[in-house]
Amino acid sequence: MATINVGISDLNVGKDTDVLATYALGSCVGICLYDEGRKLAGLAHIMLPWSKDATNPSDNMRRYADTGINELISKMCAQGTSVTRLTAKIAGGAQMFTTNSAIFNIGERNVEAVKKVLQTYRIPIIAEQTGSNFGRTVFFYSETGIMEIRAAMKPTVQL
Repeated sequence: MATINVGISDLNVGKDTDVLATYALGSCVGICLYDEGRKLAGLAHIMLPWSKDATNPSDNMRRYADTGINELISKMCAQGTSVTRLTAKIAGGAQMFTTNSAIFNIGERNVEAVKKVLQTYRIPIIAEQTGSNFGRTVFFYSETGIMEIRAAMKPTVQL
């Protein structure tokens, strides 16, 4: 069993007994894609909703929901799956700071963007833990498709 760490604005694919892990999901969203038949798992840690809002042409496109999810799907398809075989689980999108302005609730905007992108690919979201006001760490198990969510002062949840 190998643990594959996925950093902020990053993504990776694991298979068989690999465990994909990403830490410190505050307003960011972790997207877990899974092909049960192939035991192929993918995890992306996205920071922002849309690549059209990028201000720097050399920006890391993995940070955006639209381009990050697209790249993750491409990497998984290169390893033998197809979009029609994938299911999704998502976590994160918290509102880490109190504000009355919806424009500053980047977590909610991230979750909304992730759902829209997955919908365009017709990838069903079969489990999620999003929103609220706390950070999360996600472990995604290739062997079982279980997404384990850990948070300070909260019970561990398996979806």
